[in-house]
Amino acid sequence: MLHGPKSTQKRAAVLWQDMSLPEVLLWRELRKRPAGLKFRRQHPAGPFVLDFFCAAKKLAIEVDGEAHGRGDRPQRDVARDAWVLASGVRTCRIPARDVLTNLDGVIRHIVAVACGELPLHQPAAGPPPPPGED
Repeated sequence: MLHGPKSTQKRAAVLWQDMSLPEVLLWRELRKRPAGLKFRRQHPAGPFVLDFFCAAKKLAIEVDGEAHGRGDRPQRDVARDAWVLASGVRTCRIPARDVLTNLDGVIRHIVAVACGELPLHQPAAGPPPPPGED
């Protein structure tokens, strides 16, 4: 399992208490263990803190707000995902707006990715389907 140094653990503890609204909403659902999957929130991983982490499936879930598309954030996210992948963990990035507008679809998508039913990224498919449209 991924672990982080004390400095990352301390940062994770601070972030644990200061989650964004999309992270809080997603955590409310992930803590219910959808499909029996156990997630941790604000999990230290080397120099990084993962928004959510499922150790059993070696899957990190990152909630990306608007800032992830600005400045050097896209390059930093690519480097972060590469480091996490080199550690044997896949990263599934979820836009914050999808969490706010289609939480049920996001949960279904995360479960499908975790269970190997979907690849991590399907750009042509667009956002997860609305509730009730499987």
